[in-house]
Amino acid sequence: MKSVSLSTKGYNRGFTLIELMVVILILGLLAGIIAPRLIGRTDEAKQTKARVQIENLSTALKLYKLDNGHYPSTEQGLQALVRPPETGNIPKNWRKGGYLEKGKVPKDPWGNDFIYLCPGAHGDFDIISYGADGVPGGEGKDRDITSWDTD
Repeated sequence: MKSVSLSTKGYNRGFTLIELMVVILILGLLAGIIAPRLIGRTDEAKQTKARVQIENLSTALKLYKLDNGHYPSTEQGLQALVRPPETGNIPKNWRKGGYLEKGKVPKDPWGNDFIYLCPGAHGDFDIISYGADGVPGGEGKDRDITSWDTD
């Protein structure tokens, strides 16, 4: 009997330059279609994160009021949620460990402090993020995010 030897000649060839160019072209087209859709979402995601942070701060403020009978004053600020105030209306039942999980007041997604006013012009308190530009007013990514406007 004769043994059959399988030769690998002709099977070791790599990709041709044309095949590589086609793959690169397809990847480029996919990146061109997908990238613009993702890039435009960054500002929208930051605005959504600011709204969520404002809701979390509002909840913490309401818990503070339940324990102490009043909201922190504007002067005491949001820091009253992580450290008992030492001036103004001193809370009698301040919760040990504070009212925010991480033990610090978060900054808005653009790295700025939230503005806190109590009493607020739009409710018991107002919380404001001035958006990407950090100044009042603006449109698009510079639009203010507020506790009273939840759209």
